[in-house]
Amino acid sequence: WRRIATRYDKTKESYLGFVNLVSALQWIPFVHET
Repeated sequence: WRRIATRYDKTKESYLGFVNLVSALQWIPFVHET
């Protein structure tokens, strides 16, 4: 995961978009459980 973070860190906008994507992917299964 650090390789990806380092790659996207060069452009903060892309990095934030990537973080939001990961957060969403982790959040969706949690919503389906409840």
